[in-house]
Amino acid sequence: MNPVKFYKCLADDTRLRTLLLIAHEGELCVCELTAALNFSQPKISRHLSLLRSADLLQDRRQGQWVFYRINPRLDDWAKTILHNTLQANHHFIAKDLHNLIQMGGRPERASLCC
Repeated sequence: MNPVKFYKCLADDTRLRTLLLIAHEGELCVCELTAALNFSQPKISRHLSLLRSADLLQDRRQGQWVFYRINPRLDDWAKTILHNTLQANHHFIAKDLHNLIQMGGRPERASLCC
């Protein structure tokens, strides 16, 4: 992981909130992020694309949904920074989490185990 690319991604408010929400929830789809962050789908998709191209996120398809999660192959130092940032700044995404909880019709997730 290139540290400059990593920190550039975190320097943007929308991308940082997106990463922290995904880290908190485990995985989220575009519609959930749209509801949580109160931004348009194209804006969320553009940021997700940047995060994916920087190898910070992975995606998986489940039917019509595409779910995003923190890349499990992310370097340990980067995972630690995301974890510590989330733990020390939970208030930073509190409103976003509230919006997410209020969202109706969240997609069901299939079990990832056997």
